[in-house]
Amino acid sequence: MAIEVNGQTIETDDNGNLVNPTDWNEDVAKALAAADETMGELTQEHWDVIKYLREMYFEENEQPMERVINKGMSKIWGRKLSSKDLYRLFPGAPSKQGNRIAGLPYVARKGGY
Repeated sequence: MAIEVNGQTIETDDNGNLVNPTDWNEDVAKALAAADETMGELTQEHWDVIKYLREMYFEENEQPMERVINKGMSKIWGRKLSSKDLYRLFPGAPSKQGNRIAGLPYVARKGGY
């Protein structure tokens, strides 16, 4: 599978995740979100989660479970979050749909709660 972004073909796997995470940029994220019927327009909160997921992947070599995402975003946003807060942003699961929009590989495990 593949998506077209700004005249460039970006390869995706069978789950819609990028084959090469370094092909990602904000335009790719917008295209991936637009192709997902459960996603609306990306807000600043979406971008904060996407940035967090990419930092965890590239700096910590980790794709966090939802509990870790929830704790990390609570710290960043300075308020206690529930899993519902993150599912409002990524209804297809922050650790799955969030990773896909962030251009990261597919995670086969369950969410993390």
